[in-house]
Amino acid sequence: MNSSSRRTLVLNATYEPLGVVSDRRALILILNNRATMIEESGVTLHYSSGSMQLPAVIRLHKFVKIPYRHTVPLSRRAIFARDGGRCVYCESAATSIDHVLPRSRGGDHSWENVVSACHRCNHVKADRTLKELGWRLRSLPREPVGAAWRILGTARAEERWVRYLAPFGVVGASA
Repeated sequence: MNSSSRRTLVLNATYEPLGVVSDRRALILILNNRATMIEESGVTLHYSSGSMQLPAVIRLHKFVKIPYRHTVPLSRRAIFARDGGRCVYCESAATSIDHVLPRSRGGDHSWENVVSACHRCNHVKADRTLKELGWRLRSLPREPVGAAWRILGTARAEERWVRYLAPFGVVGASA
């Protein structure tokens, strides 16, 4: 695993989870004395004058007030994460997105109308409605809500983060 793909959980001064950053960003926060390493990742970084453990969890020294973001941005990646990477019509692996009510029929591009679909189902459905095909959704599309989406977004929670995320109800949605 290269360093650009490793991630670090960032906690506020009050130990409330704030988000996930790259190891590089976490090290910069630690070296600039803006954060403290709470838990090591088990990966050692070697440099010319020594070595140090990369962080898995850091805590900021100063409290950061984060305004609550009411909506989760609608993106292909977020739709796949919400639907578990599965087609909502047949439950096979999703490879595309589909508008439940086709845009050509007045459907909008919103959380409630966009779902993950496999290529086959998307092709068969085309610009028809579910009623015309006699199909049903395996799950109703909704806008993601909760702390998990605010903190992790589409990222998966690492096992060592669970004890920091669980008190805030974050574990389970993306973990």
